[in-house]
Amino acid sequence: MLGVGGARRKLGRDALRGGDRGGRIGGTPDPRAEKRALLRKLQERQRGQRRQEDRAASEQGS
Repeated sequence: MLGVGGARRKLGRDALRGGDRGGRIGGTPDPRAEKRALLRKLQERQRGQRRQEDRAASEQGS
């Protein structure tokens, strides 16, 4: 297609397979960001469970 314009870029194997986007739109976040998100969710669940256990223990003690 002539006259379309735009910058051309050689695409590597990773880019052709959907990777190599650095977490931009359409790409997946980097592994570190995914790990941080999973750890945060796990810690929030553990905190919630501890609070429920503490409430149950205090209700039984009363």
